[in-house]
Amino acid sequence: MKRHIPNALTCANLLSGCIGVVFAFKGELNVAAYAVLLSGIFDFFDGFIARLLHVKSAIGKELDSLADMVSFGVLPGVVMFQLLAESSFSSPYLPYLGFLITIFSALRLAKFNIDTRQTEDFIGLNTPMNTLFIVSLPFIQKDYPGMINSSILLIAITVVMSLLLVSEIKIFSLKFGSLDWAGNKIKYIFLLISAVLIAFFKFTAIPFVLVIYICTSFLHFGSQQQDQPKP
Repeated sequence: MKRHIPNALTCANLLSGCIGVVFAFKGELNVAAYAVLLSGIFDFFDGFIARLLHVKSAIGKELDSLADMVSFGVLPGVVMFQLLAESSFSSPYLPYLGFLITIFSALRLAKFNIDTRQTEDFIGLNTPMNTLFIVSLPFIQKDYPGMINSSILLIAITVVMSLLLVSEIKIFSLKFGSLDWAGNKIKYIFLLISAVLIAFFKFTAIPFVLVIYICTSFLHFGSQQQDQPKP
């Protein structure tokens, strides 16, 4: 029975993603954002529970990628599609550029599955963080009218985020091998700063969290290199 628990959580991730896609196509992007949050929670705990119960499986790994493709690939693409459809430049074809996010998310997940360098950390921006950034844009648009309504800005965001997904930038994972402070201090600092920002600014804090995530990743891997003994 216990071996099915992680896969059930992965399926819950997939279900949340499907619900988010439905609401995103209906233009209810705020609801889609909360569906992403649910997917993220299920995505974190399926792996955590699998490690805790020692029930990792090949089918679980494949199922996880397929669920992530919907929740963190298709869903952000639909959100960007809707944002471009409502943007300042009117064109029946422009919104489809939003699905570059979906295409590059698929490439990112495929690379992750075969890249032996990514067993503990990431190379390229992970799809959940990318998706959180994309779904934060409607909230920013609501709080700061006109800021995210530019077609040029949205296209630039689409291209930059797509390239970050398949980049060679090293990004630390939030899966902790141990809870000691010495080896994880930068991760703890990142989580603390992020929690404070999100508590005060909610979804509108996500772009700042993304920038901090990338910057602290540079610090994290830089400090690791300094700690390595010299030959």
